[in-house]
Amino acid sequence: MTAAAPHQPAAAVPVLSCDGVVKRFGDHTVLRSVDLRVGEHEVVTLIGASGSGKSSLLRCINLLETVDDGVIRLDGEDITDPRVDADAVRRRIGVVFQAFNLFPHMTVLDNITLAPRLVGRVAKAEAAERAMTLLRRVGLADKAAEYPDRLSGGQQQRVAIVRALANEPRLLLLDEVTSALDPELVGEVLQLVGELKDQGMTIVMATHEMSFARQAADRVVFLDAGVVCEEGPPEQVLVDPAEPRTRQFLARIIDAGRL
Repeated sequence: MTAAAPHQPAAAVPVLSCDGVVKRFGDHTVLRSVDLRVGEHEVVTLIGASGSGKSSLLRCINLLETVDDGVIRLDGEDITDPRVDADAVRRRIGVVFQAFNLFPHMTVLDNITLAPRLVGRVAKAEAAERAMTLLRRVGLADKAAEYPDRLSGGQQQRVAIVRALANEPRLLLLDEVTSALDPELVGEVLQLVGELKDQGMTIVMATHEMSFARQAADRVVFLDAGVVCEEGPPEQVLVDPAEPRTRQFLARIIDAGRL
């Protein structure tokens, strides 16, 4: 009698999966059959030159752009199905862009609590309590009553990240969140991202900060002209890349003093 094969546990469903994603703007194809997997608590950084497709991919994941082909799934659910409630999906995905996009006429606290109150139907007191907890975590509790123009760029970007966290998202997307900052302010934002990683947040981050990608990412994905050219652990992709195109890109980054 043949012994039964040992039970194999089912593979965990990725938090995010992209399969064959294509995006075109007119005759210009910006994403060419992109495949991507992001597991629970994983931090994936997207690197590549400007125009490589990093921001377009993040915008497709958050349903700000409609894909022309392929499928994007969040926890196994096809969120590119036209029947899907896009607003409900966006409540599960926090997104922060390089422009802070804070409402200038609203205080820090009101910026953070707006979406939970209006979209999530969270009571005002509960939303404020949650916001203050987050602000304390990032060292900005004393700025709750301030308006954005009274904050430094680094403080504004940290508030923008807190706002994205206020809905307790399943996935956090960060699109070049340090690009608009003066060099001395970059560190405080990257420190916050590192803390979120340590706390188990699942993050996809487009960045030009190669040193941060090397330190904080679980996996680095190099995009070139809308194609995933290479991906792997940071030490492999950033230190010993297999693809000539990756080596060329990193050589330019090294020459610019950014690696």
